[in-house]
Amino acid sequence: MKNTKKNILITALRLFARNGYDAVSVSQIAGELGMTKGALYKHFKSKRDIFDSIFAYVCQLDMERSRKTGVPEKEFSEMPESFSDVSPESLKTYMTSQFYYWSEDETACNFRKMLTLEQYKTVEMNDLYQKVMTSGPLNYIEHLLCEMMKDKEQIPHSSRQMAVEFYAPFHLLLSISDAVPQKEEKEKLAEEYVRYMDQFFEKYALIPEQKNRKETI
Repeated sequence: MKNTKKNILITALRLFARNGYDAVSVSQIAGELGMTKGALYKHFKSKRDIFDSIFAYVCQLDMERSRKTGVPEKEFSEMPESFSDVSPESLKTYMTSQFYYWSEDETACNFRKMLTLEQYKTVEMNDLYQKVMTSGPLNYIEHLLCEMMKDKEQIPHSSRQMAVEFYAPFHLLLSISDAVPQKEEKEKLAEEYVRYMDQFFEKYALIPEQKNRKETI
């Protein structure tokens, strides 16, 4: 992505996260960047085009993290065969990288803030919030855990219940991190989530290999 287009997206997202999508105009975005509306329209057709490009950019980054950590890049319905080869280690690595990304990366934090604000305003934004932050990840994890547990002689809980147990600490600790300005405190919350994952894998006899934290990002 060219620098000008990326700067427009990052600036627009920062304004959306602070003021809400509806409250921000193309003129404000252009003004924040020190350019005219005409110059901005050479890169994006409309404010909606900017929003769609932001979402596409965030999805692209997520796919890159998925590919790097060895988990499926898309949903189960799109590539079910890829879910059968994921190890607990890969899942732990991916979720650790997700926590650091969503709690520390400026683009990710602003995108999450924007969705949190907008989810109550329209059905479309609520659906997007669910897809990115709640039901979407939960369904993804459920399918992964179901595949991991399929060879177990006895499954003590449903895969859905296990997915909730695994993902709930992530979502809760991520929300807590929003109120923590210091990076050191965010680091402690991330490490706390890693401990929850280790306890989960031990409980269900899905023990990933231990790695240094820096290798998981």
